[in-house]
Amino acid sequence: MAAFLRAAKGLGQAARAMGRAMSIAAVPERKVAILGAAGGIGQPLALLMKMNPACTELALYDIANMPGVAADVSHVNTRAQVKAYSGDELKECLSGADVVVIPAGVPRKPGMTRQDLFKVNAGIVKSLVEEIAKTCPTACINMISNPVNSTVPIAAEILKRHNVYDKRKLMGVTTLDVVRAKTFYAERMGLNIGEVDVPVVGGHAGITILPLWSQATPSSEILKDDVEQLTKRTQDGGTEVVQAKAGKGSATLSMAYAGALFADACLRGLNGQKSVIECSYVESTACPGVDYFSTKVRLGANGVEEIYPIGDINEYEKEALDSMVPELNASIETGVKFAAENK
Repeated sequence: MAAFLRAAKGLGQAARAMGRAMSIAAVPERKVAILGAAGGIGQPLALLMKMNPACTELALYDIANMPGVAADVSHVNTRAQVKAYSGDELKECLSGADVVVIPAGVPRKPGMTRQDLFKVNAGIVKSLVEEIAKTCPTACINMISNPVNSTVPIAAEILKRHNVYDKRKLMGVTTLDVVRAKTFYAERMGLNIGEVDVPVVGGHAGITILPLWSQATPSSEILKDDVEQLTKRTQDGGTEVVQAKAGKGSATLSMAYAGALFADACLRGLNGQKSVIECSYVESTACPGVDYFSTKVRLGANGVEEIYPIGDINEYEKEALDSMVPELNASIETGVKFAAENK
């Protein structure tokens, strides 16, 4: 365990807390399936999940290049047994899965919005969720494929069609927004990043991403200009990476890290750890008039056990919240409409 904790610092405080709470021998057997495991997010995500002691079986699926990725990851000397699946082996990959993480899809390119991705990624998500509905309908689904604001509603409609929808088990991964907000806040305010928390509410694209600096801890006096700059940088974090990579990639490493953090939180919740709290985009009534919304949630044996309210926010945040609602609702409607038209 000590070796794992030294190697897995990147999994953050959540993973370290789990490591202190239980020995490897005490961890129940849990199968994690990653769909899109050969991609830019999928490969580092597979490595991070191989390093997680709560994962005992790691099923890696993609349309191609899986044997090499799986062989590479399998050489890491940790507990999880790695198996590769490709092509028409999706059912076998998903069989018995406790957590299914979906980073599958095309990456963002310069000038591309998350909506541009929708045309391709919506079809990919549809086909994957169709099989999840048939093979492992009780698994926790961690949706990474963009645009999350639309792909989560697509998945919900497909699961409803198969009569297996459980809103507690379908979660949009917005953890990267939280990771960025924490990083930028700590840097700007000169704080110890290991002690920083910044809730991020709304969705997972542009102005629908709303960091709540008024609820940040440790609390620090933050100027209006800093609020605006930090908010804008958090909202445009993906674009910042796309531009920095000059057309040769998108936010893959940081997204894999965020995806691993959230998957780890799901596993800890399933395994009975108390007070596992993360932000996630789920079916929610936290924001009146919006069907899917991200706030802090408590994860447990049944997935999302509790959805927390937005809480007290200041005038700047209230205005930002009001401004995001039309765009978020439009994205949700786009997903619902796609699912209805593609049965």
